[in-house]
Amino acid sequence: MLPTRKALFQIHFCVLLWGFTAILGKLITLAALPLVWWRMLLVSAALLCVPRVWRGLRATPPRLLLIYAGIGVVVALHWLTFYGAIKLANASVAATCIAMCPAFLAIVEPWIARRPFEPKELMLGAAVIPGVALVAGGLPGDMRLGLAVGVLSALFVAFFGALNKRYIEHADSLTVTCVELGAGTLFLTLAAPFMPGPSFVLPNGHDAALMVVLAFGCTLLPFALALSALRHLSAFATQMVTNLEPVYAIVLAIPLLGEQRELGWAFYLGVAVILGAVFAHPFLHKGERAEASDLVAP
Repeated sequence: MLPTRKALFQIHFCVLLWGFTAILGKLITLAALPLVWWRMLLVSAALLCVPRVWRGLRATPPRLLLIYAGIGVVVALHWLTFYGAIKLANASVAATCIAMCPAFLAIVEPWIARRPFEPKELMLGAAVIPGVALVAGGLPGDMRLGLAVGVLSALFVAFFGALNKRYIEHADSLTVTCVELGAGTLFLTLAAPFMPGPSFVLPNGHDAALMVVLAFGCTLLPFALALSALRHLSAFATQMVTNLEPVYAIVLAIPLLGEQRELGWAFYLGVAVILGAVFAHPFLHKGERAEASDLVAP
């Protein structure tokens, strides 16, 4: 099999696994805070067993380690609001909100990267607004708070994605992921007493098994595979495939969770509008090289 074709199969498999994160978030009965805390703890602890990570930690300047730790706090806030949206609404709503990330990125990335705003990217952001309105109209009233939390989660994705893109080239990507998730775990540990709901709950057998799948099967495994595939793919090809993540999540939620019974036709029409804008985004950057920054702490 040609390396490029093999890489495409790998990245599709990775995105399918990432699509399962929303499904697992719904199936795990833990509240959002302990769910995210356990996920970050398990992944960062596993990465600390990798010699390459320790070599990277020794080689990274303290200033950069602090920057990565700060980005890790943003990652923690993203996962906290993402799983909060799943608990307040459902997996389809949370996945749809994450699809809005390119629209936020069009505003956030030029500011962080200190480059001019691209009118085409701003138009892309504006194109998402009618889709969001349709999605809100297709939701039961008790799910709209989940939609708002999900939109906030997409904003956090844009911030840590832009920050990673700016700073990832200065250190090993596995080391960066370990520092970010470790810092996120510490942040949640310190912030837990000030947050509502249960904090450090020991998962039961059902939740523990699903947490292991989430941490290792849907986080570490696809991250390693995607880093390998990235060597053979352009940024355009990579983003076109990774944009399928919300599609996979919504499609999986229908047979596994039966969520189509909770959502109206306007929701799915809004999803189509948002995804149309999302899939237009890679065309603005066609020809660019794929970067590891797109995969750090996915």
